[in-house]
Amino acid sequence: MTATRPGTDDGLALNRALWDVRARVHGSTSTDLFYDVEAFVAGHQTLYALERELVGDVNGLDLLHLQCHFGMDTLNWARLGARVTGVDFSPTAIERARLLAARTGLPATFVEADTQRLPATLAGGFDVVVATYGVLCWIADPGAWMRGAARALRPGGSLVLVDLHPACQAVATLDPLVVDWPYGGGAPHRETVTGTYADPGLRLPPRESVQYPYSIGEIVTAAATAGLTIKHLGEHVAAEFDPRGILVQGDDGRYRLPFGDSHLPVLYSLRAVSPDTH
Repeated sequence: MTATRPGTDDGLALNRALWDVRARVHGSTSTDLFYDVEAFVAGHQTLYALERELVGDVNGLDLLHLQCHFGMDTLNWARLGARVTGVDFSPTAIERARLLAARTGLPATFVEADTQRLPATLAGGFDVVVATYGVLCWIADPGAWMRGAARALRPGGSLVLVDLHPACQAVATLDPLVVDWPYGGGAPHRETVTGTYADPGLRLPPRESVQYPYSIGEIVTAAATAGLTIKHLGEHVAAEFDPRGILVQGDDGRYRLPFGDSHLPVLYSLRAVSPDTH
């Protein structure tokens, strides 16, 4: 994959067009591996244990979900008692999220916005900000993203971020082992995409996208520079699902990335706290 340097707005426009397409098709086919809308409507929980443990009890809390896609996880937090707001840059995703909220009867607010430029109306309004799985690789300016999350928090509030580990993102295939993605640096990388992780057999018109690789150090530094205090940083060699379709499932049902006689981390988790006073 060749690194280029498109402008931030150029990358944003390309990625929004890609996610508009994905928001239309995700959860709409019988072969979708990630988004079972009917099961969700019937009460199925879509959140994983990792983010639920880090966030804790949300009953009665104001929760902001960044890059919420079409709202299933956002609405699951609502089922757990949170007052939820979801933000996504895709108008198609926001439209679908509002329709899903209406269908389930779950109260939620959905806002169309770039998570690097959160509306001022969200500032200081939340006890917790959550973002999970496939987050910062789409963000040209992680510093702006972290500053926005920090501004959205009330004093003492928490940011919880669970995302694909940079080591896992660097691996293209396991057999043979091919590593074709840098570990950090943030340089924009263009890629032509013809499908979607949610339904690998679904062919879609080719779309150009731009992604950005960040190391764990760069991510933690961005959070700290935004004024947040890191309370937890975890690196996880096993996951409840296979986010990229390349992991090996063990007898315990969990997915891992084998490397020699050990495993590379698949996910990382971060919890950072806003100062008690702003």
